[in-house]
Amino acid sequence: MGVRRIGVYLAHPRPGSFNHALADAVMDELRGRGCEVVAHDLCAEGFAPVLTAGETETVAAAGESTDPQLALHRSEVATLDALVLVHPNWWGMPPAVLTGWVQRVLVPGVAYKLGTADGEPAGLLRAGRALVLNTSDTPEEREHGEFGDPLERIWAACVLPYVGVTDVRRVVFRTVTDSTDATRAQWLRRARQEAAALLD
Repeated sequence: MGVRRIGVYLAHPRPGSFNHALADAVMDELRGRGCEVVAHDLCAEGFAPVLTAGETETVAAAGESTDPQLALHRSEVATLDALVLVHPNWWGMPPAVLTGWVQRVLVPGVAYKLGTADGEPAGLLRAGRALVLNTSDTPEEREHGEFGDPLERIWAACVLPYVGVTDVRRVVFRTVTDSTDATRAQWLRRARQEAAALLD
């Protein structure tokens, strides 16, 4: 399907985290397959997550922004063939920096438009596929039984389909704290496989 320009967004504040290892493995795999990777370590870049009052007033103006960093992210995301989001499960939510990225970057005029005949938003992103890689210390049975897997709802139901991403894939690596080196190596191989599958 011609997936060749892929954005990889990492949201973890600690250099050397397993999330960083996952992102590195994904980027290495994609580049090795000839993809152009647009990579962002949101915490290292100091992406400001707070949507300002001024932005809420100007966001309707075709997504224009005078903030150079924000303008870059908005212009880049519109050109991607696929997205990869790498982050831990914190309180059943993405880290604040990634939540803020969604709220500030995936705005009307960039990621979707309102006012279609049936009242539903129309997604504007070119990216038809997304891969979400999560780490967690919550056992799967508890995540689904007690909490209902909120991250699945956030990405696969609330955010990505809204902006036009129809193929949402998600893998959770758990539990990270007590994982062995062998297990982590296996997880990194799985992350590479999932990244490669985006190109099929």
